Amino acid sequence: MPTQFRRKSTLLAILGVLSTSTAMTMASGLTVLGASLISTAHAEEEASDPNLQSITVFGRGETRQVSEIGKSDIAESTPGSSPLKVLARLPGVNFNSVDAQGNYEWGSRISIRGFSQNQLGFTLDDVPLGDMSYRNFNGLHISRAISSENIGRVVLSQGTGSLGTASTSNLGGTVQFYTLDPSDKRGATAEQTFGSNLLRRTYARFDSGLFQNGAKFSLSYTDQNLDKWTGHGHQEQQQVNTRLVKDFDNARFSAFVNFSDQKAADYMDLSKSSISRLGYDWDFFAPNWDLAKQVAQNGSSGNITSPDDAYYNGSTLRRDWLAGATLDYSFSDNVSLKTTIYHHDQKGTGTWWTPYRASPGGTPISLRTLEFDINRSGALSALTVQAGKHKLETGLWYEHNDFDHAMRFYAQDNGPSTPYRRPSNPFSTNWNYAFKTETLQFHAQDTFKLDEQWTLSAGFKSPYSKTSISAKDDTEATTLVQDGSLTAKKGFLPQVGVNFKLDERNEFFASAAQNIRAYRGIVKGGTSPFDTTQAGFDAIKHSIKPEESITYEAGWRFRNQEVETGVTIYHIDFKNRLLALQQGTGIQGNPSVLANVGEVQTNGIEASFDWKFAPGFRWYNSLSYNDFKYKDDFSTTDSGVTTTYRSSGKQVVDAPKVLAYSQISYQHNGFFANFGGNYTGKRYYTYVNDNSAHAYVLWDTSAGYRWKQQVGIISGFNIQAGINNLFDKKYYAFGDNPTPASDPNGEAYLFIAGTPRTGFVKFGVDF
Repeated sequence: MPTQFRRKSTLLAILGVLSTSTAMTMASGLTVLGASLISTAHAEEEASDPNLQSITVFGRGETRQVSEIGKSDIAESTPGSSPLKVLARLPGVNFNSVDAQGNYEWGSRISIRGFSQNQLGFTLDDVPLGDMSYRNFNGLHISRAISSENIGRVVLSQGTGSLGTASTSNLGGTVQFYTLDPSDKRGATAEQTFGSNLLRRTYARFDSGLFQNGAKFSLSYTDQNLDKWTGHGHQEQQQVNTRLVKDFDNARFSAFVNFSDQKAADYMDLSKSSISRLGYDWDFFAPNWDLAKQVAQNGSSGNITSPDDAYYNGSTLRRDWLAGATLDYSFSDNVSLKTTIYHHDQKGTGTWWTPYRASPGGTPISLRTLEFDINRSGALSALTVQAGKHKLETGLWYEHNDFDHAMRFYAQDNGPSTPYRRPSNPFSTNWNYAFKTETLQFHAQDTFKLDEQWTLSAGFKSPYSKTSISAKDDTEATTLVQDGSLTAKKGFLPQVGVNFKLDERNEFFASAAQNIRAYRGIVKGGTSPFDTTQAGFDAIKHSIKPEESITYEAGWRFRNQEVETGVTIYHIDFKNRLLALQQGTGIQGNPSVLANVGEVQTNGIEASFDWKFAPGFRWYNSLSYNDFKYKDDFSTTDSGVTTTYRSSGKQVVDAPKVLAYSQISYQHNGFFANFGGNYTGKRYYTYVNDNSAHAYVLWDTSAGYRWKQQVGIISGFNIQAGINNLFDKKYYAFGDNPTPASDPNGEAYLFIAGTPRTGFVKFGVDF
């Protein structure tokens, strides 16, 4: 473990004690405060259950819309698949990805009820993962935080997330990931996957079994390598996950240390124009260095009419350490205290070979990087008291985040450098910033079980997030922001809910919640107020307001032995919506124009239907209709010129009105098979809706067999095969470039072509 982490852990231990003490003091006044939404304690208690196999569990007993998936859902997908891809089967969830596994971060996006990925909240074992965007400043993507094989459960709150979730970005829902606990029985697992595009994935895990002192641990190693389906290059990742659990008479201690090293060659961003001229499978020039230099010098070549049609190459490099420790202590049957401390360290780089800046020796291309280095630590603590019919909880979360963010240029006069290693010795640093973010969030909640039928909940949270920026000495772009700070805070963000149990089969629920999103402490990262000039920042710093949402939802749930179903309707009022309008193409690194587009109003309905219609057979369906509309036009001023965009009444970008999923599955005596399709409706990518990506359906299928019997040292084996994008559909995901206000001619480089039909086969052995 790094020395730096050991130093931080000492500080965090102190913070944990302080937050615990504060939480206990605040708890004494909780009844007067009349606290919040239903506790998610039962979700946490079951989160580590290694036997959880259900396809989908609807939030029975909850006062808000909650869905979850188990480890078998992830296991029956392509090995290594992101759990975000599996979540796409749930109502209200829109997930698009370039690759079959959904792990390529630049080319994958999740949105829930129209809220984009950086407006949602994500945690792993209560540890915050930030907003999980590609240009992340306060966390990391789940694909790097843990190997998918080690995830035991995923809990999705589509609308009003749990008050205790450690997030300042969840205007919309929350996604909580839980690690699979070590087994009580000593054993090991080894799995090997082969697939299209030279997919090679090795996963090995050792479980210690239960020691006499009540402790147990697991250790796993994952190694994956995959060639790009088009163009040149590969994507590789190595991961190590460790977890320790020890149960005491009145406490439970758990800890994890996870490591990830990701090196991924990128796919080229496309526009509708470039696709029509160059084809669906167009990509970077690599390894053709001469053609890249020719286009950089002349600006065109044949059907290549712009230097932005292709660059030489690009890559994503991320190296992460994430660690956390939790003590859940019961003072009595009615009083418990749960405290978590954590630390995250990241070295991150995004590379592009740019034709917009020559190398010092005259080569018309240089290597441009965006560098993302994160060092953050935090603690969260929650006290729960059962007082008669009241379940009271109060908690505190603190995080300190140091984030260094730079744009640098490296000479390529001796030929292109490797895309799989962070370069050194830049000849120019366009900008280099140090961000510091202090986050403090208190929450209180009360769940009141009035009788066997009625459950009421009420509560609030109080977030405070201050982000400051300062330019380092090697910054050259003096017109950009040099220093400043912004604070997002709200003393009272309420949340209320009710659940009425009509009978053993039927229940109704309703909830409402208010949320804000803290400002994004990054330069190149979407809707960041720091991505501007010093004059532009000074002009908005006293008037800018954080984005704010109020969500209302109500629904019905039904369950018997054969059928589980539910319907939810919702309404969202969203104000102070911030948009970052990109000036020029993303590679040029120009300051964005930040615009407040006013209010957005959302109305929607979601339905799920899970039917066990015959022995071993299951048919699951979800359907969502979502009407997300801007309520206002907006204007921007650039170089003294004001432009008004007629966005009022237009559909929100990357928010399809219709989403649907259907899957038939079968399980019997170790054999399993499934066949399912995911429909994504038309997605506009401009704020005035003058261009869009077409609707599409992707069909996947897989089948396998699990055999459990002791033969020598082998206790079982499994085999699985599957096909993704079965009917070879052409579709597009969106990259991480900001979406334009208008693009009538299809010139915005936002699209990434999705992977054609692929297949895989996996072999596994248990010891």
